[in-house]
Amino acid sequence: MKSELKSAFKTSIPVLFGYMAIGIAFGLVLVDAGYNWWFAPLMSIIVYAGAAQFIAIGLFAAGTPLFAIIITELLVNIRHIVYGLSLITRFQNCGKWKPYLVFALTDETYSLLTCTDVPEGQKPADFYGFVSLFDQSYWVLGSTIGALFGALIPFDMTGVDFALTALFAVLTVEQIMKTKDLVPTLAGAISVIIAILLWRFGYLGDSSNILFIALALGIGTILLMKKNNLKEDSNGSTGNTI
Repeated sequence: MKSELKSAFKTSIPVLFGYMAIGIAFGLVLVDAGYNWWFAPLMSIIVYAGAAQFIAIGLFAAGTPLFAIIITELLVNIRHIVYGLSLITRFQNCGKWKPYLVFALTDETYSLLTCTDVPEGQKPADFYGFVSLFDQSYWVLGSTIGALFGALIPFDMTGVDFALTALFAVLTVEQIMKTKDLVPTLAGAISVIIAILLWRFGYLGDSSNILFIALALGIGTILLMKKNNLKEDSNGSTGNTI
């Protein structure tokens, strides 16, 4: 288990720097919205969803009805359905780690688990579990530090909320370099462009629908691609056996 712990920590180092920076930003935003500092670690332990936490704080502060908040959070995180589907095989034999792996599957952890091979001779379940655990600990620690600093020291919040976008950009570049596959990134970019154009031409109504449409188009495209790949693999296997 010590070898898995050591390997997981080395693997999670990129997320360490990213989550500490973004976690501090989240803590600052939370305190700036008028909440007590301890709400930051509590939310990061129970909810643990970076983008959703940023959005939730804004919605709570604006007095948005609870039902609307739930629907918004669901739409923002609906992409995790695709994450889960692609990791069914990896997680099926993870035993006691499986519930936590499902809970802790953030964008950054997904990126690490899909782009990193389990070191030879190590247990996949322990490796995946420790990577996920390290990642969440970075997020909890960063958000706590940010909230404490925000409560004690006046801070200029200009540009702080861009930290999450910056991390997503870095992870996207790293994943492209690792997989050499531009198709998922292009599919996401095209989906966003289509959603913006639909809004500009008056088909979406409020601009808040852009995110929902972009996510729906992106997820639909990825599922179709995955379905076609499975068909091709199936046909190829059939051809080989014949």
